[in-house]
Amino acid sequence: MATKQSYQSSRSERQRRRFSESFKRKKVNEIDQRITTVSQVSKMYEVCRSAVYSWIRQYSINQPKQHWTIVESESDTRKMLELQARIAELERLVGQKQIQLDFSNKMIELAEQLYNIDIKKKFDKKPSSGSGKTDTNSPVV
Repeated sequence: MATKQSYQSSRSERQRRRFSESFKRKKVNEIDQRITTVSQVSKMYEVCRSAVYSWIRQYSINQPKQHWTIVESESDTRKMLELQARIAELERLVGQKQIQLDFSNKMIELAEQLYNIDIKKKFDKKPSSGSGKTDTNSPVV
């Protein structure tokens, strides 16, 4: 079986490569069954896409011999739909977290009013200009 390392070579060496008919048929069969895409085959074996498309025209049983279509358009559409669904899910999660945050802030605000204590830190006030030392007479907790 061919590996990527065995096909990585200089440009001049790539120009002299010849792929066996069985290898081409196998790759076209994988493309036909949607196991891989033209781009993936092209990148993996460092072959130009036009060569892969010519393999498809020559060896594909699914492609009519007179014309051919781009195989990747369905893949791109599928990826786009998956990404849009992922974005919608993430936006829904952000909305839920915002509702939880608003609820928590309101509960803290109500507790502060009810018990007359500061629970939440107030960042708008300047810190006190104390010496930073604690009272030596107060017990340590």
